[in-house]
Amino acid sequence: MNITETALPGVLLVDPKVFGDARGFFLESWNRKTFAALGLDLDFVQDNHSRSGKGVLRGLHYQVNEPQGKLVRVLSGAVFDVAVDMRRSSPHFGQWTGHELSAENHRMLWIPPGFAHGFLVLSETADFLYKTTAYYAPQWDRGVRWDDADIGVQWPLAGAPQLSAKDQALPLIKDAETYA
Repeated sequence: MNITETALPGVLLVDPKVFGDARGFFLESWNRKTFAALGLDLDFVQDNHSRSGKGVLRGLHYQVNEPQGKLVRVLSGAVFDVAVDMRRSSPHFGQWTGHELSAENHRMLWIPPGFAHGFLVLSETADFLYKTTAYYAPQWDRGVRWDDADIGVQWPLAGAPQLSAKDQALPLIKDAETYA
């Protein structure tokens, strides 16, 4: 397994070892001992799986008071995956990093607690799986607009994305409840 730092300290690209032959491939997507040896001693409590069509944008979401760390990956298709630092005390507050995750490249992204997360589906459909370090707590669910100019995410879009009503109503980062 290879781990690469991104532009945001703590957000990591994870490239698993992939063993392939004419029959297909095998990879180990999660092993507590392997991740702990790489400095990521994580305790996951929930797995989530979503399927979305091309042009669907989900995010940018986070939880206050019960923040979630997320290990995200794509089972089929491709997405542009984004993390935004939502910690006001951080020198990187409001900064983002984005990476293509796909079934082809097998990449995963570790997004620590304190970051908003979102993704845009690039393929016809995408199956997206993520492990979380805290349970979903709807009372602490928050988000910021995907197109907030103060964040400036460069989404690889051709036209307007498909958004949920919830995501259309999210505030700008300057008005959002964030972490200290």
